[in-house]
Amino acid sequence: MDQRVNPAAEAGRQWPAEGWTRVPFWVYTDAQVYERELEAFYYGPTWNFVALECEIPEQGSYKRAWIGERQVVVVRGEGGQVHVWENRCAHRGARLCWKNKGQETSFTCPYHQWNFNLAGQLQGVPLKRGVLKKGGMPADFDTSAHALKSLRVHVERGSIWASFSDEAPPFEQYCGAEVMAGLHRQFDGRPLRLLGYSRQLIPGNWKLYFENLKDPYHATLLHSFLITFGLWRADTQSESIPLDDGHSMMVSRNVGKKKSDATAEITRFKDALELNDLDTVTPRTEFEDGKVVAICLFPSVIIHQQANTFGVRHVIPKGVDSFELAWTFFGYADDDDEMQRLRVRHANLYGPAGFVAMEDGEVLSESQLGAHHYGHRSAVVEMGGRDVERQDHMVTEVLIRAFYKHYREVMGL
Repeated sequence: MDQRVNPAAEAGRQWPAEGWTRVPFWVYTDAQVYERELEAFYYGPTWNFVALECEIPEQGSYKRAWIGERQVVVVRGEGGQVHVWENRCAHRGARLCWKNKGQETSFTCPYHQWNFNLAGQLQGVPLKRGVLKKGGMPADFDTSAHALKSLRVHVERGSIWASFSDEAPPFEQYCGAEVMAGLHRQFDGRPLRLLGYSRQLIPGNWKLYFENLKDPYHATLLHSFLITFGLWRADTQSESIPLDDGHSMMVSRNVGKKKSDATAEITRFKDALELNDLDTVTPRTEFEDGKVVAICLFPSVIIHQQANTFGVRHVIPKGVDSFELAWTFFGYADDDDEMQRLRVRHANLYGPAGFVAMEDGEVLSESQLGAHHYGHRSAVVEMGGRDVERQDHMVTEVLIRAFYKHYREVMGL
């Protein structure tokens, strides 16, 4: 644990005596706490998602990504090696790469034209020897000492992860056995195919989205589409699985559109709601177990499988009260045309205007508004009990409690 002075403690902030069953609203609004979070979680000994290999298929292909508020560039180098380096020039810190994606043979800073190879090594400095024997760099200037800041990189079956910290444990250890098994369920070793992106800016603290994806309870009430067509419902056979280091998994099964004792208590169940095209809610059998799986791999990403859509949701903090949500949808390179069509069709459940995800953006912005000026109050997180053990249902907030158990340990709160 980082032993630096905690800004929350300095400001007289104290966690409620009830422990992880309460979340003080100041964790969503305190700018000093937010800066400490970035250092501890995003820039500390963690692994962060940055790209899929299919996004950088050829030598020189690159993608701009974010870890916390720091920009990085993911590049396919010589021999197929993947490099991740900070998107800031080693000279004066200007941004090197301005595009989200592309292909280059090298990268040149627009300010003073310093040029770097695909691995981030400095290979050219204009006017290095001056002009007419005047000016220039000192004779002992060593270009090899001025490379871009490179990050540790791990490639896991087509997914790319990076860490700023030399102290981050090996990726497999960081994830744990259950998360690794969940990752390998989707990233099964087959080459991936990029299907598309969507992005949205949500006016809320970044932790609110992780809470939202650790809250199956809300999904059984808020989302009419999920409830009505049986994609996610309170009576669904399911598991809520808290794991180490802030990670978690939710597992369920699609029950289809039907009434039950559970739906009788849910006002958002719309029995009269019908679809003219059932493709959107009718998956083709893909996994023998019939499960729907969502993995929260803290601190940066949620990997989901719903119907036949596969997606990565990348959470990018943009200040204490805002975050960007970047969705990447993918399939397998050997998918037939019909499966690819279904993956794209089912992706309409998600994104800024998705049949389901649209509502999350609205309620999270309302939650952020409800936190401002109420730092002395706390949210109640007691659905499903007060413990942090795995549960075999979704009417629970156990994953949020487990998340804040980890959060408090790392933050020293």
